[in-house]
Amino acid sequence: MSRGLHAGAYPAMTFLMSDPFFFGYGSLVNRNTHSYPRAARATVKGWAREWKKSRLRKVVFLTAVEAPGVEIDGLIAAVPGADWVALDERERAYERLPVSEITHEHSERTPVEIYRARADHIEEVNEGHVMLLSYLDVVIQGYLREFGEAGVERFLATTGGWEVPVCDDRQHPVYPRNQELSLAEMARTDSAISMLGLQVTPIEDTVWWQP
Repeated sequence: MSRGLHAGAYPAMTFLMSDPFFFGYGSLVNRNTHSYPRAARATVKGWAREWKKSRLRKVVFLTAVEAPGVEIDGLIAAVPGADWVALDERERAYERLPVSEITHEHSERTPVEIYRARADHIEEVNEGHVMLLSYLDVVIQGYLREFGEAGVERFLATTGGWEVPVCDDRQHPVYPRNQELSLAEMARTDSAISMLGLQVTPIEDTVWWQP
């Protein structure tokens, strides 16, 4: 079930101190979903997360949203040579914005950018939208490995838009960068779903899914 797709691979390259960084706050926190170099834990101020409904498909997606006084954990990593093409393609429903307040584990000070959903991709009306369990698994696995149990709790507390059903696609993952999870990691996602009171629906009941 593990695929670990990479947004970009940069073997044997010389990285410049001036390389820009991105701040990942969802699947990009899970290092198995990409191979961008010099990754490090970070916290950004003035932002939160929210699940948004897409005009393009019936699966909600996670975006950063401006939130004064709020801070969120995530992962920064370098974009060698400022070559954003592959990452922009992965995040094609988003726009990149500069981050002004951030702390991280690197001694270097470099520009950091964050992805926010483009307004033309957001659908305000819920017409059968669902959250993919395979995607939520990847995000929670990333936070659990980087920030531990407290990090998962902070992720849940600083993320809004949980009002959609969860499509149980664990056995037939729809998310292309799905990962293998330990039993403990799966149990942590299940615990979060239970705590939030989310409805879980079988993938067979999702009309757009094709095996």
